[in-house]
Formats: sequence, structure tokens, C-alpha cells
Amino acid sequence: MGTGLIFPGQGSQQVGMGASFVEHHALARQLFEEAGDALGFDLKKLCLEGPEEELTLTYNSQAAILTVSTIAHRLLAERVELAPAALAGHSVGEYSAVVAAGALEFRDAVLTVYKRGQFMQGATPVGVGAMAAILGLEADEVERLCAEAAQGQVVQPANFNTPGQIVISGHAEAVGRVLEKAKGKLLAVSAPFHSPLMQPAADNMREVLQALRFSNARWPVVANVDNRFISDAAEFPQSLENQIVAPVRWAEGVSAMLAAGVDTFLEFGHGKVLAGMMKRIDKTARTLNVYDEESLTQTIQALQG
Repeated sequence: MGTGLIFPGQGSQQVGMGASFVEHHALARQLFEEAGDALGFDLKKLCLEGPEEELTLTYNSQAAILTVSTIAHRLLAERVELAPAALAGHSVGEYSAVVAAGALEFRDAVLTVYKRGQFMQGATPVGVGAMAAILGLEADEVERLCAEAAQGQVVQPANFNTPGQIVISGHAEAVGRVLEKAKGKLLAVSAPFHSPLMQPAADNMREVLQALRFSNARWPVVANVDNRFISDAAEFPQSLENQIVAPVRWAEGVSAMLAAGVDTFLEFGHGKVLAGMMKRIDKTARTLNVYDEESLTQTIQALQG
């Protein structure tokens, strides 16, 4: 049995996330404290009590998601020996994967994704960009519609999530022109992520990433950008920089993990977003989740059984 560890991205945050971990485990309280020290504010209070509109701010949600995913992973890793074939994370979840693979210290990562969120939020004025989920079309059809709708503006696929579910990103008017021709819906996001409009954020992140101390990963991380299996410390900064403007090729990354022998996926973090996608990518893959105390217990039992 090959195991893959997967970590969700933005949108999976919710007030109350991590509450049962905090209640039952000193490790959870310790990691929240470490995150709060790095950020200079009480992230635990924000995750547990909200307010929701503050938790949803890009920079706060990215730090919160990374922290709760890391807590979930470490609590399971303390109880079950994990030797994954590979790890992957969706967008900001890739940082959670890099931390879980031992390639970046948690404290460094939480401050980095907070800055990443600030840079991404500030890359375009509010209202200039938009994102939309396009339903029921294949990748080549979506790419053709984007090319036709661009008309001198930017619009392109941003997330290849599952067959038949592709998210597009770019100038709001161009995204609107695609929606006139395709079935889909606008997403409640604050900026056009994973599009060339994020280039200012990528430029700002370059210096931050180059200054970090990465280690060689204990297990390979599948990069969002090109689905390569990365273990070498020197490769992470460029890959994570490219990820800001490039599409997240999630379905292809999962397929690459399946081809490498993974048949059981463990998702760490609030909700079951990636498990839901898995059903549309490969119904035969087994997915287990760790997002609260009950699911932690169930996953331990499933892995030990």
C-alpha cells in the first residue's frame, strides 16, 4: 500500500477550525503559540472565535490553513509511522506539504504564507480581477474560451481541479466574457490568483523565498506547477515562486501520485475538499481525513486495522 499526504488550500478555512485539537492536545496549543509568536497576533483566537470576515482575509486564512494542517499531520505522525511515497498541497497547501516533508521549519513557513497572502492581496486593486469555476468542460475547451475572451486582457485556467471542474482567473471583464459562453459561477475571492496578474506578488516573494533555509525533503513533494517530484532543497524556492502566477495542476498531480503507487491519500486540514475532488479523479483511491479529534481517531484505527 502506497500512501500520499495531501493538504488543502484557501477556501477550506472556517471559524472553529482546530478547536478539538486545542482541547485535547498540548502539541496543538504549542503550534498555535509558535504561529502567534511568528505573526505577532493571536492566530488561535482568530481560528477558534473569528470573526469570519477577518479569518477569510487572504493572509490570515493562508496562515490559519497551514497551521491547522500542520497540527493535524503532526498529531497523526506521533501515533502512526508515516512513510509516504509523496506529498502534495493545493496552492498554499503546498507549503503545508513542504513542512510535513521536513524541508521547511513550521515557524518560517507560517510567516512566509502570511506575507504571500499580503503580496497576493496587494497585487491588484480590489475589483480588477475575478475567478470563476467552469463546470462540465474539458481543459482544451476552457483554454480556447479564455483565448477568445481575453481581448487584450488576462484570463486563463488557474486550477485544473478535476475532470470537468476548472477554475479560471484574470481581469473581471474577461472572466465575465467566458461565463457568457460557459456554465460556471464567480468565486468569492479577493484577487485573481494563479494568473499573470499576480506577477507583482511573485516578484515580492522571490526575495522572501531566497532568504529561507530549505532542507532536502525526507519524501518528495509534487509541485503544483509541473507535477515534478521535488526533494532537493535548492528547487523549492523557484517552484514556490512560479506557483503564484501559474495554474495549479491538481488533477495531474494526483494522477502522478497514483502512477507512483499511491492508493491511499491522507488529507490533513479542515474540511474534506480534496477528498471530494478525489472521487472525481479516481474513485478507486482510498481517502482518509484528519481535521478534528474524531477523524484523527478514525484514521488511526483505519491505518492500524
